[in-house]
Amino acid sequence: MEGTNPVNKKLAAALSGGAVLVLALSGCSSDNNNEKLDAWAKQVCDAVQPQARKIADANAAIQKQTSDTSTPEQVKKTDSQAFQDMSEAYKAIGAAVSKAGAPDVENGEKKQQDAVKELNTISVKYASLQKQVDALNTKDQAKFADGLKGIATELDKLSRSGNDALQNLEEGDVGKAMSRQPSCRSATAPASPQASPSASPSVSPSAS
Repeated sequence: MEGTNPVNKKLAAALSGGAVLVLALSGCSSDNNNEKLDAWAKQVCDAVQPQARKIADANAAIQKQTSDTSTPEQVKKTDSQAFQDMSEAYKAIGAAVSKAGAPDVENGEKKQQDAVKELNTISVKYASLQKQVDALNTKDQAKFADGLKGIATELDKLSRSGNDALQNLEEGDVGKAMSRQPSCRSATAPASPQASPSASPSVSPSAS
């Protein structure tokens, strides 16, 4: 039977390992500025930056509860708050993309709507994980560890599932416009290798 802390380390690894860049910004900046698109990108990036920080802080909080001195109560409280924060952050990012409207690119409206739907789905899934954590019994450490193991497994699936709509939104000129925004550059982090507990999350997870 695995104890609470080894399982929470798996949970932390699943979080950081699944830190797929939502705002990849891998393309180089372009000189062909589109003022309308740049304004859209600035609005989205400025709104995303605080939410990206919130996600990173939630991830870091879970990482801290992987020590051998963490009690089930501490782990439950921290994980529950972290999942709540992540759920709220992705919902806020979805709202920001929705509020910004469609980017001035081909099929911009469909790309925007698909991305908003995907972000809201991610938010719902993190809210579900929070409910599962809240329902865990901390009085029985073996049962608690088993329950946490199940949550870590679900989190791992969530982190490995696709975020095609988000990647589709950010390709081409939209990605270039975002890469010109200081708030987007500061909000992102390099993509982390799978199951790397020390890696920080980037702007968004992956989910479908």
